[in-house]
Amino acid sequence: MAVTDPVDIRLLAALADLGKAAVHELAAKVGMDPREVAYRLVALSGSGLPLLVGVESDPNGLRAAIASAPPSWAQQPQQPPQPRPPGHSGPHNVQGTPSGPYNVQGTPSGAYNVHGTPSGRYPGPPSAPVRQPMAPPPRPPAPPQQQFAPPPMAPPDPVMSTWGVPQTASWARGDEQQVTPQAAPEGKKGRTGDVMETQGLEGEQLTVQLLEVQDPADYLFSAAGYSLEAGERSVVVHTEITNRGNIPFVSLPDNYLELLTADGKPIAKAPVSLTSRPPHKIGVRPGETLGGHTVYVLPDSTRVVAVRWSPRPEPDERTLTWSIED
Repeated sequence: MAVTDPVDIRLLAALADLGKAAVHELAAKVGMDPREVAYRLVALSGSGLPLLVGVESDPNGLRAAIASAPPSWAQQPQQPPQPRPPGHSGPHNVQGTPSGPYNVQGTPSGAYNVHGTPSGRYPGPPSAPVRQPMAPPPRPPAPPQQQFAPPPMAPPDPVMSTWGVPQTASWARGDEQQVTPQAAPEGKKGRTGDVMETQGLEGEQLTVQLLEVQDPADYLFSAAGYSLEAGERSVVVHTEITNRGNIPFVSLPDNYLELLTADGKPIAKAPVSLTSRPPHKIGVRPGETLGGHTVYVLPDSTRVVAVRWSPRPEPDERTLTWSIED
């Protein structure tokens, strides 16, 4: 399976370095919310990757917690199993109102024939011929003076006959109704050094400033003990965030800080931190201003044109974009 989500790639890269880790430890390493990390790991585990998401517990502690819970489940009386009438097997309900597609009253439906003759490839005994009822005598024609031609019918409306009545769920004329896709809302735009206001997911009043973009920053990357592959370079972005409101900002400030290439593709941050350039820390209290550095690793031939900040993975009206081209 090919992994294309940059956040998933960053998460799997950190997990590959650790080999085995708790969810909260992995979340702290990549700077993400533990709940989002758990959700993504479970989804990736079910996609065929060699990944196993497990849970450890204290058995005695869990049993004590269960014992202290109200035993509402134990107060429900258990119904003894009802004996089945002879001649019936399987899970078919033949008492009271039948369930599912098994109709045992009146005319049977589907391939379940309950009136004598079996169906399918097990033929029953030959049955007596069925006498056909006599056809009723033909009705005499009406007198000439009572015969009249019906009024001409209007040609059927192709819309009505094909798609149903308007204002219903079946009304979807793809050949006449062209639905114009709405463009994704864009946030504020600026240049390096600009301070722009925005909001967090919980309504936090924030200002974010792009202070510096070091491109390339290979010497800082090597000084921290990391090595680049052939044809790669590193970039370091310095940002500062201020909480102007009364609601604490509890996320990692650069969780969704991305580089934008010339063809519009985003580049997520690398799961590394530099000793000489401290990273962002989780949480910004009301009235607090904090700064941090974010590291990126990308192909040496990639041209970076902008830096984008967003409180969520997908850009929206709260997104901030700084152009870094001269």
